Amino acid sequence: MQSKMKEKQPLLEISNLYASTENLTILKGVNVEINAGEIHAIMGRNGCGKSTLSKIIAGHPSYQITDGFIKLSGQDIESLEPEERAQSGIFLGFQYPIEIPGVSNLEFLRVATNARRKYLKQEELDTFEFEELVKEKLELVKMDSAFLTRSINQGFSGGEKKRNEILQMALLEPKIAILDETDSGLDIDALRIVASGIKKISNKHSGIILITHYQRLLDEIKPDFVHVMSNGKIIKTGDSKLALDLEKYGYEWTDEFTNQNE
Repeated sequence: MQSKMKEKQPLLEISNLYASTENLTILKGVNVEINAGEIHAIMGRNGCGKSTLSKIIAGHPSYQITDGFIKLSGQDIESLEPEERAQSGIFLGFQYPIEIPGVSNLEFLRVATNARRKYLKQEELDTFEFEELVKEKLELVKMDSAFLTRSINQGFSGGEKKRNEILQMALLEPKIAILDETDSGLDIDALRIVASGIKKISNKHSGIILITHYQRLLDEIKPDFVHVMSNGKIIKTGDSKLALDLEKYGYEWTDEFTNQNE
């Protein structure tokens, strides 16, 4: 009976979340539950709080939770450092992945993967075992193995940087993957490659949050739920049709929902 109850527990539960930075309240009562196997999209105008939400879930030190909670598999994660959250299964893909000169992409991926495996009490992979695994994952994002010998993201195009993020996601196998504006700056071919990789990685044991302004990513990856954010809170939730309505009517259409929630 107890195991059945655990299965129903949300992977990620965000309840009445308020958060601030420099005495400015950014999030104003966010409520979201994500279950295993679900894909959620969070949409909204610039400055509505959606990227801030992703940073707070990941543990960015510039933000303070002032009320509410975030639970991962039933565990309150507020006290966990960013690296502890990552090890426990939270992955954040950045809108603008940074370049790290002098740090081998292959070595970075190997250390990160083994840190996650160690946390899960799995055997760490030696250099040869990891190279076999990473070559298998490269196929998902159509990346050449030559990228592994280069410094992290250095000289990568926008599409290559995003594919490298999805490669990290494939290796780490997180419980919750948050992809912040993954479609930003991608041409249609790169977008389809990235979206295809995300779909291949998604499974019934994990959840995905897609943060985006536009419908085009959701044409490639159909979400189970779409949430519209405005002024630091979620004002409307629906299925994938909600994203189509936003594309058709624009964000001004959501102002009436904002007024209803105030």
